[in-house]
Formats: sequence, C-alpha cells, structure tokens
Amino acid sequence: MKNLLAELQWRGMIHDIMPGTEEQLSKEMTTGYIGFDPTADSLHIGSLVPILLLVHFQKAGHKPIALVGGATGMVGDPSGKSEERNLLDEATLNKNVAGVKAQLEKFLDFNPALPNAAEMANNYDWFKPISFIDFLRDVGKHITVNYMMAKDSVKKRIEGETGISYTEFAYQLMQGYDFYWLYKNKNCKLQMGGSDQWGNMTTGTELIRRKSGGEAFVFTNPLITKADGGKFGKTESGNVWLDAAKTSPYQFYQFWLNASDSDAEKWIKIFTFLDKETIDALITEHKQDAAKRVLQKKLAEEVTAFVHGKEGLQEALTATEKAFAEKQRPAEELSLEDIEAMKGVTQIDFGKDKISAGIDIVSFIAETGIEKSKGDARKMVQGGGISVNRRKVETIDFKIDNTLLLHNQYLLVQKGKKNQYIIKAV
Repeated sequence: MKNLLAELQWRGMIHDIMPGTEEQLSKEMTTGYIGFDPTADSLHIGSLVPILLLVHFQKAGHKPIALVGGATGMVGDPSGKSEERNLLDEATLNKNVAGVKAQLEKFLDFNPALPNAAEMANNYDWFKPISFIDFLRDVGKHITVNYMMAKDSVKKRIEGETGISYTEFAYQLMQGYDFYWLYKNKNCKLQMGGSDQWGNMTTGTELIRRKSGGEAFVFTNPLITKADGGKFGKTESGNVWLDAAKTSPYQFYQFWLNASDSDAEKWIKIFTFLDKETIDALITEHKQDAAKRVLQKKLAEEVTAFVHGKEGLQEALTATEKAFAEKQRPAEELSLEDIEAMKGVTQIDFGKDKISAGIDIVSFIAETGIEKSKGDARKMVQGGGISVNRRKVETIDFKIDNTLLLHNQYLLVQKGKKNQYIIKAV
C-alpha cells in the first residue's frame, strides 16, 4: 500500500488530521467513508474533492464507502450556513439520492471480487426504523449539550442573528450516529470530509468511544477557494454540475480553462492524478510562457476526461475550437443558426421596445444585469471593457437601437476578455 497521507499532503488535500490516523492506515486495510448531501439530483464540482479522496483511498488499497445522506438531507447541516435551509420532501430526496448514487458509481470500483470494493450507503436505511425515544435514549444521552455547543458551526449560529433550530442542532448527533452505525456494522474506522465538517466528524469518534469503547479516526481536506475571492464552482450562470445535461462538457472544460495562473497551479495537484514530477514540469513550462496557458489546458483536459470520459473531452475540445473560430468572424456574417448554437454563452432577454426607442450603453449594460449598477457599467465602458457585436464601444454616448440587431433579434455583448452574452430582443 502506498502512503496515502503523504500523497494527499503534497497535493494540498489535508487540513486537519486526528492523531493515530496514519498508524491506523499503515496497520491494515481500513474502511473509510465520506458523506454526500443530496440537496440536488446531481453533484457539482464542489463534490469533486471528496470524490477524489475516495478514489485515492481505494487506489491506496483501502475500502471506501460513499454515504448519501437520505436522512440527514431531510434535516439540514448548519456547518458553513448562516441561516436555516429549506427541508426537502421525501419524493425529491429519493430522486436526488438516486442521481447522486448513479454519479458516484462512475468514479469508484464496486467490483465485489475486490477485497476493497467500494460500497454505497444511505443513512435513511438505518434512521427510518429508529423512534425518537430510541434515539434520545441510545444516542442523545452519550453526548452532552456542552460538547455540542462548543462546536464552531453551532456557536456561530447561536451567536448570529438567525439562531439555530433544534432540528439543525441535532444534525451533528445524526452524523455522529452514522459513523457509529458504520463502525459497528461495516467495521468503518475512518471518516473524511471538508474542514467545515471537523466538529460533526469528531462527534462521531466521541460517540464510538463513549458508546462502544472503540477507536475511530478523522481527517479533513481544505475547502477550495479562488484566488480572486470568488466562490469555487460558481460561474455567472450558476453551479458547475457533474451532470452533462446541466453543465455541458464544453462549459465544464471552459470553467477549468479559465482558471487564474495561481488557481491552476494549486488545482492541478488536487483535481488530477498526474504525478509530482509531471506537475512540477508543467508548472516550470507554464512559468516560462504563461500566455500559452499550458497548466490550464492540461487541468481542463484531465478533469473533463475524469468526469465526462474521453468522448466528453473530445466534444469539449471540438466545441472550443468551433467557438474560437466563430469569435474571429464579424458578427454580421453569423447566421441565425450560428448565434443560437453558441455554447456556454449566457442568454439574456431584453425589451425590444427599449431597443427600438434607443437606449444608452450605460443604462443598457446595467438593465441587462451585465453590470450591477450604472456606475459599474460606466467604468467598464470607459475602460474599454465592453464590445457590442464584436466591436469595442468607445464612448458612453453609444446608443443601442434596432440598427444593431442581428437577424432583427440578437445582440452579442462581451464584457472583459471572457464574459460573453447573447441579448435577445423580446
């Protein structure tokens, strides 16, 4: 077995680790799990780190369990949240659990012939038969309120304006019981997850210790951030999903391709399986000529192939090539089909009557939502950051009117180097 923790350490995938974890992993094939929250019927790229952790875990000879929180999903986790979230009904939850399960099965090896075959679990299966009285007697009495209140996720909410409901307060007990159940029934001795889960995860080790005198371990990965302070996995058009029907392979590929240099250098270690030597060589090559975007291209290729397979990567590369070629053509040469087939471009509907009457560029950019305010729109235009129909707007006196509409219906607007929009006059 290769040293899993050393591998994860150089990749920047370890945040906190409980003493004794390394010894446990060196001693024997260990069963470990990560929980996935079924708040939608697809995971998004925020779930890629836990998925990759399980893949590394299995490759190192250990046994992974992917736990879908069918029961905990009905309750809501206060970690990292400033307010109570909406609870899902059972039908929606079942649909989401099925979707998440199908995705996880693409990445892990479930072949029962393997001694460390991956397993799926749904905590609804063991929570469903437990009565409230049973839970209070068998679980609640082992963990003090003082212990639960000391957790950061609870403390922040209690001290904040919205407070915390008993439902969400009980979440860490439920997650703790998951670990206890898997420990008792699957000999599971390790839980992994994001650093915001440390409090919930250690409650599980405490419950195992107090309820059965056993020993269990935990380690967390850092939460992924973007160098510009933006939220990882979010674009102007929303989440970047793992489901090709929600985020096309082309849009998925573009997300990674558009990473900043510092993000690409960090992310290529976390999100690919390339070895240290290969990554170091790529970083050196990238620093010699950053304009070639060697790191971003390799990162985008590797992650797209991992999530969407070779066919998905090919589709993304073909669409990228076509989109690049299309960008070079004057807007007036584009057919209606060319415009409507543009991939990964945000479409915004805008009142045709306002365009017919003529609207100044600053108001137009603010009212379409391309910029948040007229002040921001004015700065962007004055800085040369706005193009309409592939021509730079030189002055804030520029007017948008019917003469600019392509096929009497569309305008192509670009903000900065990367943000493109199709404005449809309706």
